[in-house]
Amino acid sequence: MGKLVNVITPLHKKAERDHLGRMNDNKIECMRVARKYGKEFWDGDRRHGYGGYKYDGRWSVVARQLIDMYDLPEDAKILDVGCGKAFLLYEFKKILPNCKVVGFDISEYAIENAKPEIKNELFVHKAQNKYDFQNNEFDLVISISTLHNLHIDELKSALQEVERVGKNKYLVVESYRNEDELFNLQCWALTCEAFFKLPEWEWLFKEFGYTGDYEFIYFE
Repeated sequence: MGKLVNVITPLHKKAERDHLGRMNDNKIECMRVARKYGKEFWDGDRRHGYGGYKYDGRWSVVARQLIDMYDLPEDAKILDVGCGKAFLLYEFKKILPNCKVVGFDISEYAIENAKPEIKNELFVHKAQNKYDFQNNEFDLVISISTLHNLHIDELKSALQEVERVGKNKYLVVESYRNEDELFNLQCWALTCEAFFKLPEWEWLFKEFGYTGDYEFIYFE
């Protein structure tokens, strides 16, 4: 198994969240809307998801850190599992113009509204379904805030596919370390299906054969 890293957490901590306010705001109906992964989830009201997922340049520092961490070459091949609007892939392409970026997401809306510079490299697909790529085809496979939305059987197949197609792997999932963070996560999460502590996640990684790096975001 890989190592626990700290890349996304600084960005995650910058956002302000009213955990209890979301729980008390007709959350069940908001979950139903969010899980369609349509316009309301990405660019609708904050109570249904991101509340307007516009690009502000924040992913540049993440791309640079991952390039350095995995010593990616100029012609690196990078896959993003659950890419959303693919802002991170866009930054990879800016920094490494000769790299090959590929991404997929369950959301047709996200793919349709992705950055035009890389839109042709994106497609709609489920993370848990088999990937139409060769073994070790990519220098780096990433998945950020996606895999915790899967049921455990789906999580197994997704992790095994990520492991299969990537030479290096890095993923981020939601987790908790204590009762306070569990409560906040349960209040805030609209799409999460996998509520596991860090040791449980690490056990699952080992059980399912995932050897890549990982990071957890907490709702403090």
